[in-house]
Amino acid sequence: MTGTPSPDDTRRGVLVEAATIGLTTGAYGISFGALSVTAGLSVWQTMALSALMFTGASQFAMVSVLAGGGSAVAAVAGSALLGLRNLFYGLRMRQILQPSPALSLPAAHLTIDESTAMALAHYDRPVPRPALAFWSTGLSVFVLWNTGSLIGALGASSIGDPQRWGLDAAVPAAFLALLWPQITSHRLLGVAIVSAAIGMALTPVLSPGLPVLCAALVPFLFLRRSS
Repeated sequence: MTGTPSPDDTRRGVLVEAATIGLTTGAYGISFGALSVTAGLSVWQTMALSALMFTGASQFAMVSVLAGGGSAVAAVAGSALLGLRNLFYGLRMRQILQPSPALSLPAAHLTIDESTAMALAHYDRPVPRPALAFWSTGLSVFVLWNTGSLIGALGASSIGDPQRWGLDAAVPAAFLALLWPQITSHRLLGVAIVSAAIGMALTPVLSPGLPVLCAALVPFLFLRRSS
C-alpha cells in the first residue's frame, strides 16, 4: 500500500538527491580544474573561476577560448553569453523561493542548472520542498565542484607541460561532452550544426576566441526569429 510520503521521508529523499548530484558534478569539477591549468591558468585563478563564476558551461567555454590562444575579452564574452540562461532561472526561482533580502545574493549565486531543476521538480510534488531542494543542491554542488576543481588543478599542475601528454586536446573534447546531452531535439541539433559550421568557417579568418563568440550568437538569433 502506498500513500503520501511523510515530511521526514521527503526531506531525507531531497537531501540524498542533492548529495548525489553534488558528487556527480564534483567529478566534472576535477575535469575542469585539470583542463583549466592545462589552458594556462594558475591553480588560484582556476579556483577563483569555480568559486566566483560557478557555472560549469561558462567556465569550460572560457578555458576553451584561452586554450586556443583567444583573448581574455573573447573568453569572458563567450562565457557570459552561455551564462545568460541563469538570469532566466533566477526570475523563476525568485517567484518560487521568495528569498529574504539577506538571502537574495546567495540565492542568485547558487542559481544554476542543477539547483533550478531540483527546485522545479519538487515544487509540484505531494509534499513540496522547493526551497530545501534548491538550497541543498546548490550548496552540495558548490562545495563539491570547488573541491573537485582544486583536486584537478593540483593534479594537473604537477605533471608538467600538458602538450607532452596531449592534454591540450582535452579542453574542446570536454566542452563538447558537456554540451552534447543538452541537444534533445532536431531543432536544437540544427542550431548546434549551424553554430559549429560558422565557428569552423570563421576560425581561419578571425583571431582565436572570436569564432566561438560568433557561433554562440546563433541560438539567440534563432530564438528571436522563432518568437
